[in-house]
Amino acid sequence: MQRNGDSAPIRVVVDAMGGDYGPPETVPGALAALEEHNAEVILVGDRDSVERELSRHNAAGKAVTVVPSQGKIGDDEHPVLSLRHKPEASIAVATRVVKDGQADLLVSMGSTGASMASAVMALGLMEGLDRPCIGGPFLGLAPRTVMVDMGSNVDCRPALMLSFGALGSVFAHRFLGIENPRIGLLSVGTEEAKGNRQVRESYQLFQESHLNFVGNVEGMDFFSDKADVVVCDGFVGNILMKFTEGLGSALGQYLQERLSSAIPGGGASGLIEELWTSMNLPRKMGGPLFGVNGTVILGHGSSRADGVTGAIRTGVMCVSLDMMGEMRRELAALPRSSAAG
Repeated sequence: MQRNGDSAPIRVVVDAMGGDYGPPETVPGALAALEEHNAEVILVGDRDSVERELSRHNAAGKAVTVVPSQGKIGDDEHPVLSLRHKPEASIAVATRVVKDGQADLLVSMGSTGASMASAVMALGLMEGLDRPCIGGPFLGLAPRTVMVDMGSNVDCRPALMLSFGALGSVFAHRFLGIENPRIGLLSVGTEEAKGNRQVRESYQLFQESHLNFVGNVEGMDFFSDKADVVVCDGFVGNILMKFTEGLGSALGQYLQERLSSAIPGGGASGLIEELWTSMNLPRKMGGPLFGVNGTVILGHGSSRADGVTGAIRTGVMCVSLDMMGEMRRELAALPRSSAAG
């Protein structure tokens, strides 16, 4: 989509019904984003629910529009079938707003599967791809390390892994300002022969590409500064991301029990909250959906208002940096036989 100049407000459409909490968190989160950016917000959802929440906040005079929808698609529903049976669900309507040129980016805390399916069906994929992927930093303890894929593809052919590496490289360069990002392939050892067939065959494609490939990396290398972008399929990536969430929760409980009596004045709670934030970065900034013909940011389902604001912040930056245009150019530089999945 072409925007009308850099001074034009960035138009953000939010799936207001998405996530575990819906309008009580998505609406104030979207309103808070207006204080940070030159933006307009379109809230898609049940009109009564959204307007009731707007009335509880100081929304008068703000650039907010409500677009009605009917129902939502839950995490327990089949994404594609549900989109066909519920064409007026909030995520479907929100995606059409982007397709129709009425918004520059979409933010959703709702079902990842439904959000992805809706984006692919309505917006289409960039040339050379047959699947999108979710990527970005996922650990506050390693905020400049990008992982792709976080869970959108549980089984990938090597050519698709290469494409994901190219997309992640653009994100690391444009969003994080890393010059010539180093790309690593997540494996069970650093040697070229290590890993399953998928990893070994992917290694060869990366080695022959124009990307700054540094070889295999291991799980501990998220913290060792060996690579700026770590590539894996979504099966591994999602397990890794969920593991860190669980570890953060378990560590928080462990520290709460042992430090609450040792640190007076509630100091332990602040330390534990900082740890939780560090272990769960996607809750605060969302994850871009790479490879679709539109800027789409997927937030964590349990995100509160600040997570919605953070996801909008991520999306606004992606639009401002012309992330989609850069990704298209990077994909075009891959050999045609390697770009497709």
